[in-house]
This record gives sequence, structure tokens and C-alpha cells, in this order.
Amino acid sequence: MKKRDNIIYWVATLWLALGMTSTGIVQLMGNPAEREMMAHLGYPMYLLTILGVSKILGVVAILVPKAPLPKEWAYAGFAFVMIGAAVSHLALGDPATDLFGPVLLLALTCISWYFRPRGRRIIPNKTL
Repeated sequence: MKKRDNIIYWVATLWLALGMTSTGIVQLMGNPAEREMMAHLGYPMYLLTILGVSKILGVVAILVPKAPLPKEWAYAGFAFVMIGAAVSHLALGDPATDLFGPVLLLALTCISWYFRPRGRRIIPNKTL
């Protein structure tokens, strides 16, 4: 792997981990602003706990060496959650500023996934 690719991977991955961890903690704490946003979007409050736990577990999966299958699931989960958040805001006609967080985290997810080192990828079995 090129040094440049490795730097891109770690910068994107660390920012992604920071973003997902911080939003996961805020969701687990039941922050009033988060509760208000969930009510505005029409989602049940228990979804905050599910999202918070899932984000923190996903960050652990992405940062732990090896274990490529959980990493793939974590990247997919992050993508689904961020796409869902962006679409939810768009469906309600929310201002573009509400899309910034989900779109940024989606971009970081895609960059981190694309530039992940070989040891963090699922290598297909070529013996078939």
C-alpha cells in the first residue's frame, strides 16, 4: 500500500471514528436536542439507544486489527444509517445544513472503506 493511501485511510478512519463515537455517546445519553430531532423525524425514542450502541460497536470493529468481516458489516451499517438520516431530512424538507453531518460521515465512511489496507479487507477465496 502506498504511503499516501495509508495516510488517507487513517485520517478518514480517525475522523469517522471520532464522529461516530461522539454522536453515539450523545444518542446514548438521550441528549434533549437528539430527542427533539428524533421526534421531528418521527422516529421512536428507543431508536437513539439502538443507534448509539451500534455506532460504538461499529467504531470498535473498524479500529480493531484483522477481523475483516465485522469491518465490512460496520462500514455497511454506517452507510445505511447516514443515508437514512440524509433521506429523512430531505423527506421533511429540512434545511441543507441538517444534511451536513450525515453526508460528511457518509463520505468519511466511503473514503475509509475504499482506502483500507489489505489486512483489513475480505480476500476472496480463489480456490473455487
